[in-house]
Amino acid sequence: MVGVADERSHAVPAEARGERLDAYLARVFPDLSRSRIQALLETGDVQVDGRVRKASHRLSGGESLLVRVPPPVPAEALPEDLPLTLLYEDADLVVLDKAAGMVVHPGAGHDRGTLVNALLHRVADLRGVGGELRPGIVHRLDKDTSGCIVVAKHAQALAALQAAFKSRDVDKTYLALVHGKPPAEGRIDTHFGRHPVHRQRFTGRLKEGKRAVTVFHTREHFQGAALVEVELHTGRTHQIRVHLSEAGHPLLCDELYGGARKVKGPVAQAQEVLGRQALHAWKLEFPHPRTGQRLHFEAPLPADFKSALEALRAATPSPSGTGKG
Repeated sequence: MVGVADERSHAVPAEARGERLDAYLARVFPDLSRSRIQALLETGDVQVDGRVRKASHRLSGGESLLVRVPPPVPAEALPEDLPLTLLYEDADLVVLDKAAGMVVHPGAGHDRGTLVNALLHRVADLRGVGGELRPGIVHRLDKDTSGCIVVAKHAQALAALQAAFKSRDVDKTYLALVHGKPPAEGRIDTHFGRHPVHRQRFTGRLKEGKRAVTVFHTREHFQGAALVEVELHTGRTHQIRVHLSEAGHPLLCDELYGGARKVKGPVAQAQEVLGRQALHAWKLEFPHPRTGQRLHFEAPLPADFKSALEALRAATPSPSGTGKG
């Protein structure tokens, strides 16, 4: 049974003038956590005088607020018969080639159609391995990132794989299409964390925080863009997107980090074909959780990424590589 959204109307008093919208909401709706309020703001479920505003919006006093609180996500994910592309499966784990556009696990605004929903239908006895909403999930990929992802089939495998990721005994290689002309290679090593102002974003321009290390090699240069191979030495949220953007080379079609630029020519054609951030989790290598044997997997480029590459190559008769192509 689907729940009904809770709609709340509220008149902002004059004395609230100058307050941030998110802070004011937390004060007048104490039953909503700050993370819940942030999610509502990001999904457009908060309106100020009929308009969606950012968390940092300053109130003037006298506005009319409408807050729509969707029904809570079910306490457990439900199995769904959805298409999955398996790269490998045994009694301990599954390795998949995740399609772009698929969310990994249920959360606010995504209670159905996720990778977890599909896995619960496909894999027996997965429920409860590491949590009802994230059973078997070892690591995540962004919704619009395609490629390799590993899922544990029981608690012991989950613990061993999580330990391998934590100890950096996992090799993760991505392919990305970026704006501009990056150097042949580079290493980005920064502190990393949530952006102090834009709370839905992350940044590597902090004086303190968790360490994030990204290494990249440029495989091909095109007119206004490049194909880069990226190795992640750490696994921070949005790490590749942030590091490449702050280095001046955001991913094509990455709206959050400046990659959805209005351009012309082959880059515009490539972006039209893609319609999502140009990032693919290409290769994944890790020790088997039971035997310790190194496993290697590779997810082929999806059709949209290949079409974007073809559009860029067609306009660049002699693309310059770095010997890694």
